[in-house]
Amino acid sequence: MTENSLYNDIVPAKRVTQVSEYYFSRKLKEVAQMNAEGKDIISLAIGSPDMPPSEATIQRLCQVARQDNAHGYQPTMGIPELRRAMASFYKRWYGVDLDPDSEIQPLIGSKEGILHITLALVNVGDKVLVPNPGYPTYTSLSRILGAEVVHYDLDENNRWQPRFDLLEQQDLSGVKLMWTNYPNMPTGAPASMDTYRKLVDFARRHHIVVVNDNPYSLILNNHRPMSLLQVEGAMDCCMELNSMSKSHNMPGWRVGMCAGNAQLIQWVLKIKSNIDSGTFRGLQLAAAEAYNNSDEWHTEANVNTYSRRRMVAEDIMSILGCSFDTQQVGMFLWGKIPAHYSDAEALTERLLHKARVFITPGFIFGSKGERYIRISLCAKEEKLLEAKERIIQEKEQIQI
Repeated sequence: MTENSLYNDIVPAKRVTQVSEYYFSRKLKEVAQMNAEGKDIISLAIGSPDMPPSEATIQRLCQVARQDNAHGYQPTMGIPELRRAMASFYKRWYGVDLDPDSEIQPLIGSKEGILHITLALVNVGDKVLVPNPGYPTYTSLSRILGAEVVHYDLDENNRWQPRFDLLEQQDLSGVKLMWTNYPNMPTGAPASMDTYRKLVDFARRHHIVVVNDNPYSLILNNHRPMSLLQVEGAMDCCMELNSMSKSHNMPGWRVGMCAGNAQLIQWVLKIKSNIDSGTFRGLQLAAAEAYNNSDEWHTEANVNTYSRRRMVAEDIMSILGCSFDTQQVGMFLWGKIPAHYSDAEALTERLLHKARVFITPGFIFGSKGERYIRISLCAKEEKLLEAKERIIQEKEQIQI
């Protein structure tokens, strides 16, 4: 048997055919090739903070890494110091009391949490409610695990909030889980206590677990951040994911958390304990330190810096002829493309190949994003300004 015929006899699992390669995984290969050719692409596409964590966070990691006894396996449930720090974080920013011993589960990032929660609550063939537009992982992981994805539309005319009247008209039989994400990505729609209350009521009446993905509540937010768990009764039927990637400049550290009632957390832990062996102790203690960042650090990192960058991003949107809501929050700017473009990808491809600026087309977030683009604020101000100048210089080639 030849080598080629051997490979031809290997068939992947059916789940491989249920999803495509992640857009950014595929597109970044192209960008890397363009950079290798000397084209110097400015990426305004991915939400990966370019600033470092606080100095105290880094020092704590280094300190623990030098300890001889810090390198062994760690408990899957997380060390007590990290769990207590997470509980204090929720009390400090949201006014929510959580039992660190039973109502919090540290995660290797929220993406992992989406996997473990789905495994814990959803059987093959069960339905999962997913927002459109929304984070692609809600859809892809549900399909990989054999769930039926049922999209619910978000619309700019309703401030990108769920239409509960339309949700009630859908066939909800077999729905086990509903994903929400406020402050919203990709649209930047702020959290709303009215929406949170309706989500809790919806969950209770239909016996659905609602999970709010909440990593953006501290970004560009001058007001008290909101949490779904602030709503009375939410702990009975809801969970919330939170992440240090955005708010603490720690995307590569992979530290997140899941909060909910003790039974839901125990089910998640049961799944997680069969998949991984816990996070390095130094990372956990450094993360606990980061939760103590001062208000001044938060204001400069999460409000002032992104506010300056946001002004340039708004200029870029205006130059492109896109309309946008100035009340958006989070680390992206979401804009509607002009009518003369056939779709968002037509515009972003011209920007990439003519102006050498990589911006995200909204179609990757669902059909309701097809007329939108998203600019990331995770680039130095000088890079944003350079991208702006490149677009101005190439505007005829881009057909603005």
